[in-house]
Amino acid sequence: MKVICRIVGLLALFGSAIASADDDTYIYVLGIAQDAGYPQAGCYQPHCLLAWKDKELRQTASSIAAVDEASRSKFLFDATPDMREQLFRLHQVAPDSHYALNAVFLTHAHIGHYTGLMHFGHEAMGTKGVPVYAMPRMHEFLAQNGPWDQLVRYENIRLTPLHDGVAVRASKQLRVTPFLVPHRDEYSETVGYRIDGPNKSAVFIPDIDKWERWNTDIRDVIRTVDYALIDATFFADGELPGRDMSSVLHPFVSESMALFDSMNDAEKERVIFIHLNHTNPLLQKNSKAERVVRKNGFRIAYEGMRLEL
Repeated sequence: MKVICRIVGLLALFGSAIASADDDTYIYVLGIAQDAGYPQAGCYQPHCLLAWKDKELRQTASSIAAVDEASRSKFLFDATPDMREQLFRLHQVAPDSHYALNAVFLTHAHIGHYTGLMHFGHEAMGTKGVPVYAMPRMHEFLAQNGPWDQLVRYENIRLTPLHDGVAVRASKQLRVTPFLVPHRDEYSETVGYRIDGPNKSAVFIPDIDKWERWNTDIRDVIRTVDYALIDATFFADGELPGRDMSSVLHPFVSESMALFDSMNDAEKERVIFIHLNHTNPLLQKNSKAERVVRKNGFRIAYEGMRLEL
């Protein structure tokens, strides 16, 4: 009997170890393109025609998810126009039958970052009380403007306030902290997010003005995390023919690489470029731009990229 009890105890301990090994927490990249996706509507230039003709080359708008296997929960960061496809992609790694969508964290009120909320409405999913975290102006914008206010009135979503620098305990394993960044703020503030897991951390800054316009040194931020998914909307000046790009305030990838040049190899590897405009040559596999980025020690996000937390 003692032997049997000992065996049962060992099996229970072994089973517990297996469960613990499976209880991962991670970021899962759902999309990497700028708000309008790739190819962009109305673009029939050679770089877009490649993706119109080959569906495998298409990219959805920039979004990530955080998955906490221990609590069987998942969290969206931004609700893009491509959310229908992205929710399915997330379902494949964290099925709805086992994982609850416990929150959506919004960065700002530009089309690629919040309009996917429409899929929660009664014409579509008809969800019940999905927590949507938003800063004060974003909160007000959604609550007072149609059609988004209907989501609130029908209780498809539950608006939950955020405050600059104040952490939210998303789950036992995940802590999420919003921080204000400079950007075009016609309807709302813009935030990035720090995401802390049990072992590693990340920042997600899909949209920001030039680094020097921020009162924080992005290099210091990168040094405090394991992953930095940052704005790579445009690769370099001259990317938009016939347009003076001095009025475009996104940090070019070329500018970011120059700024980060003094960082060591381990720090550079933390940088993951995301939020690529349809003109960005980084969307083209094996392009000269891609080779330059990788040669300099940086990474480029891709759909399905998994980053352990």
